[in-house]
Amino acid sequence: MNRRASKLFRRGARQPTRPHPVDLAEGLEHARGLDRAIRAISGAVHRVLHPGPVKDALHGVPGGHPAHPPLTDLPMGCWISAGVLDLLPGTERASKTLVAAGLAGAVPTALTGLADWSALHKEQQRVGLVHAMGTAGASLLYTASLVARHQGRDTAGRAFGYAGLTALLAGGFLGGHLAFRQGAGASHADQVAHLVPLGWHDLCPASELPDGWPVHRRLGYISLFVLRSGDDIHVLADRCSHLAGPLHQGRIVTDDNADPCVVCPWHGSTFRVRDGSVVHGPATGRQPAFESRVLDDGMVQVRPVP
Repeated sequence: MNRRASKLFRRGARQPTRPHPVDLAEGLEHARGLDRAIRAISGAVHRVLHPGPVKDALHGVPGGHPAHPPLTDLPMGCWISAGVLDLLPGTERASKTLVAAGLAGAVPTALTGLADWSALHKEQQRVGLVHAMGTAGASLLYTASLVARHQGRDTAGRAFGYAGLTALLAGGFLGGHLAFRQGAGASHADQVAHLVPLGWHDLCPASELPDGWPVHRRLGYISLFVLRSGDDIHVLADRCSHLAGPLHQGRIVTDDNADPCVVCPWHGSTFRVRDGSVVHGPATGRQPAFESRVLDDGMVQVRPVP
């Protein structure tokens, strides 16, 4: 390398790199200064929101998918549309209606988000807290925008609206990081159909399985939850669909129909062991289940339920 090229190389190496938005979001994952507020807020949520139908509805258990993500479409759609109309003449009434509709939709969106956030890992909660601060700030700014518009101060209403849109987009970026980079809301259960071939597979001798006590077994790449109950052997994917908790370490309980269920030891998601269906959240996705049979020689065989 000649002297001039070496000088240019050293000059380029000293140039500071501009932080990427993802780097800032990843930095929030390790922001321990948020933990005190997280403990206070999550503790309050757990004291108020007890396991039951209301909590399950906020998580989205009846629909089989998290309720929070689709609800965000209403306030975001309304407020972005209001921002577009504010660029056009004669749209004051329509913009005001959209701002008000967005504020109405923000209420169930915030409640479902708070329920989901309270059942996340610490790194996710740190990002989620700042995400919530951004969207809450957007709601306050749009409230100010609506008040200004009602008072006939359309210029101020537009200004508050665009400030709210900026906070909304920043909060939305963190929401995307939370969902797509940190996996909040996605199913963490093993994708059985892609990892286990169809047909029956030897698992273990039935004599190795204690009666009434869950154990962990492996089938190729898959970790399995196995529960023997008398002559019945129930087999589920072991990684909880909520956040991959080990189901074989969970408690065995019964539902209202006396069917055995397993409670995830991490966040309390409850699954019916017969078919993996969700009894209580925060999980919303069914746990992959396996059929089982015992051969004459005592070998337990399993195959994925289609």
